[in-house]
This record gives sequence, C-alpha cells and structure tokens, in this order.
Amino acid sequence: MGIIMAGERAAIRYAKALLSLSEEKNASEDINKDMALMAETISKSKDLRFVLESPVLQSSKKQGAILAIFKDANALTVNLVDILNTNKRIPILGEVASQYMRLYDELKGIQVATVTTAVALDDVMRAKVLAKVKELTGKQAEVTNKIDESILGGFILRVGDTQYDASVANKLNKLKREFTLN
Repeated sequence: MGIIMAGERAAIRYAKALLSLSEEKNASEDINKDMALMAETISKSKDLRFVLESPVLQSSKKQGAILAIFKDANALTVNLVDILNTNKRIPILGEVASQYMRLYDELKGIQVATVTTAVALDDVMRAKVLAKVKELTGKQAEVTNKIDESILGGFILRVGDTQYDASVANKLNKLKREFTLN
C-alpha cells in the first residue's frame, strides 16, 4: 500500500466526511463535478498551488481566491472550503478533491482506467479501450488519457493495481534485454 503521509490521511478524512454528507443531501454527483474541476485546476495551475501552499498568505485570502475561482460551486463545496480554512488545511484542497473522486468512483462501482499513449486517444480507440477493460475486469470504466511521447507508440493500460504495457518502448527494452543476455 505504501506510506500514507499525514496530509493525505487528513485529506481522506475530509473526503469521506464530504462524501457521506453529499450522499445524505443527494448531491454526490454535483460535488464530484466540483471536485474534478478543483483537482484539475489545482494540478494544472502552478500559481494556484503557490497561493494554496504559501505560508505567508492569510487563510482568509486563500479562501477568497478559491471561492472567486470556483464561484459556481455547490454549497457543500463552499462549506468544505470554509472548514478547511477554519482548520488551516486549505493547502490540502487538491488532495481532498482527488480523494473524494476516488471514493465516489468506489462507491458508484466505477473504475478508472488510465491509458498512456504517445498521442491523444481518438473516440474509436477510447471505445476499444473501454471494451478491453470491460472484458478484462467485467466492470464499466472511465478512461483518462495521459500522453507520454517517450513510449513511442502502443499504449500502457492501468486499471487499479493491474498494468498492461503494450508500448513500443517496452517491446524495444525487452528485445534489448534478450540480446544482452545471449
């Protein structure tokens, strides 16, 4: 499982509490959309991460920035930001969002398949990946596509703890190992 850091443990607790409350209020899907937007925005914006992690910026300023950026957020999401602010935990907002999405997917029986390719997946390839995941696991999946040109071609499919590496780079490395052993 690996080592869980204190911030990650706290993020999991906040995410579990938010999921429980959002389920009670029949808002878990709306909150999941908020969390997806927050997680993506925070991961892509170095400036926003700097604001959230800055030890010199007051918590209220961080809270104000978050609420200004995500002004259309659900009331429960706003409540989460308020609680994180009160507890001086705003820097873990991105991790809370990621953990919420993971717990939401678990609750709804959705698995996420991450496909790493050298170029972006088109709709035809996305459909083939979804069919392959369903064949392998018997479950529906959402596909996220990571682009890594270093794999040269092919793909790497990861579903949960299982990884299937059909990349050209991997095949070349296998050939290289075979030649060096002989």
